[in-house]
Parts: sequence; structure tokens; C-alpha cells
Amino acid sequence: MSNSDSFIDEVTDEVRRDRLFAFLRRWGWAFVVLVLLIVGGAAWTEWSRARDRAEARAFGDALLAAMQADTAEARAAALAALPAEDGRATAIRGMLEAASQLEAGRRAEALAALDAIAADADLPPAWRQLALIKRVIADPDMAASDRGAALDQLAQPGAPYRPLALEQQALDLVAAGERDAAVERLRALLDEQGVPAGLRRRATQLMVALGAQPEAA
Repeated sequence: MSNSDSFIDEVTDEVRRDRLFAFLRRWGWAFVVLVLLIVGGAAWTEWSRARDRAEARAFGDALLAAMQADTAEARAAALAALPAEDGRATAIRGMLEAASQLEAGRRAEALAALDAIAADADLPPAWRQLALIKRVIADPDMAASDRGAALDQLAQPGAPYRPLALEQQALDLVAAGERDAAVERLRALLDEQGVPAGLRRRATQLMVALGAQPEAA
């Protein structure tokens, strides 16, 4: 390599270094801020997750402690006093409270609690539908039109509590003397995937009691 070529390379390298230093002087602060944001964001995310885990654990422990009260009235009172940080925690507490109120014979309060959960538009549909099916099962005096509309909604294909809704529809049809329609509902229930063994057994027993033969699996 000639001396002139070596000189040109040195000048080129020097120019590149000068441009790099100038760029860093102008924009270096932005890189520092970006790094701080990344590190700070990761730390905040981890802290938030740890906080959420701690809150969930504390809420779960409080629920368990409340459920260990000696009487249904005491359990309901203890659950009602628990603070809930979000809608899902409120729904869990409300459904447990409703169960204790039903056990204590306070049906009106229990049904009101379930109604509140079922009407909460901020909750995921599955939570609202769980409250609704519990409300239907817990209220034998529910108006026939309201009960039918609720069960029609809950028995839609793909709905999470469709099997339970089909069972309730079948029981209503049996009470109305509509045997064939009841058997049809029970067959639809047994055709569902993932039906719990206890529910499948109840449906099979009811079909036999109605004089129908369940289809072989």
C-alpha cells in the first residue's frame, strides 16, 4: 500500500470517528433515556406482577379464613366485610357470600348478590353466566318467562354452562309433563363434550326414569 493510500485511510477513519462522536454528542442522551426506560419498564412490570401475586394470595387467604366461620350467617358477614380490589375478586366474593346466605335461609339477599354479578358488564361473559345459572338454580319461584329466557341464553351452543342449562330445561319440561321434549334436551346434554361425570350420571338416570334408553357412547 502506498503512503498516499495509507494517509487517505487514516483521514477517512478520522472523519468517521468525528462523525460518530458528533452523533453521540447530539443523540447520546436519547440512548441513555431509552436504556433507562427499558430497564425501568422491566423493573416496574416485575414489581407489578409481584404485587398482584401478593394481593391475590392475601385475598385468597382472607376468603379461606372467612369460609371457616362456624355458621352460615357468620360466613356471609365475614365475606361481605372483605375488600375486593377488582371486578373478578368482587364476583368470587359475591358468589361465595350468596352461597352462605342461601345456607342461612336469606334467599332474597343471595339472589340480589347473584343478580348484581350477572348484570356487571365489566366482568367476562363466563363469570356473568355462572352467576346467572346459579341464580336460576337457586330460585324455584323465578317467573317462568324470566327463567325460560335465562336458560335459553345459557343453553346456546358454545356457552360455558350449556350442559347445566340443558339439565334445568329438561327438569322444567318434566314438571310441565312434556316427556319427549325433556328426553330430547337430555340427549343433547349427553352429546356435549366434557360434561362432568356427575351431571352425565344425573341425566342418564333421569332418562331412564322417563322410560328412555340413553344411546351407547
